[in-house]
Amino acid sequence: MNLTDSKILVTGGASGMGRHFVLALARDGADVAFCDLNPDAVGAVEAEAASRGLPGKVKGFIANVAKEDEVVALVKDAAAALGGLTGIVNNAGIIRDGLLIKVDRETGAVIKFPLAKWQQVLDVNLTGVFLGAREFAAYAVENKVKQSVIISISSISRHGNMGQGNYSAAKAAIVADTALWAGELARYGIRTGAVAPGFTRTPILEGMPPEALAKVSAPVPLKRIGEPEEMYLAVKFIIENDYFTGRVIDVDGGLRLS
Repeated sequence: MNLTDSKILVTGGASGMGRHFVLALARDGADVAFCDLNPDAVGAVEAEAASRGLPGKVKGFIANVAKEDEVVALVKDAAAALGGLTGIVNNAGIIRDGLLIKVDRETGAVIKFPLAKWQQVLDVNLTGVFLGAREFAAYAVENKVKQSVIISISSISRHGNMGQGNYSAAKAAIVADTALWAGELARYGIRTGAVAPGFTRTPILEGMPPEALAKVSAPVPLKRIGEPEEMYLAVKFIIENDYFTGRVIDVDGGLRLS
């Protein structure tokens, strides 16, 4: 696929890596629709794109990717705003970390990880990807789009990261579904791909004290955290390489979680 002819929908596109994906895609000539839950943040991304005079069109929407009716409307509205869609980047995600159980040091009581926090992460990080992929695939088939791509953002945590049982489960499932959907959708000209970032410079990491950030980067063979642009380059590769489907690209500086 030629990036300059692409029309891409990015979920969770008003902050963190998603924001970078939106602006970088538009910088490189793609038309981009994106969604988020924060109206002010959505407006800020649109304003930045306009102020920079990016060659690609940028249009924001308010949508919760965990809600079926909102994702159905989002894909329809994004396609109308851009004059079609050729790809989606399922980027929206949240974290609600905690151990499966822990024991209170003072009372000895066993504290269980709340079901609500488990479900919140699965709803956004996995069901949201499923809904985005399903609605985009249906749109592409119904509108006879010849070439299109579904990209989903996984994580190094898919290998299992203590305190992230919910997040790790969702990110591992994304990789499994990416492979599965490649086989199901190839007949329609739809490719799939996943990107699994390691620790990346986002507002969450930037807010950490320097000593804490040093601890995060110390185990990384390259001895630093990743940059959003380095994650974007993997997204761009998947869009542009027509022989890529069903696989995950790890962009983690060589770090392995055990």
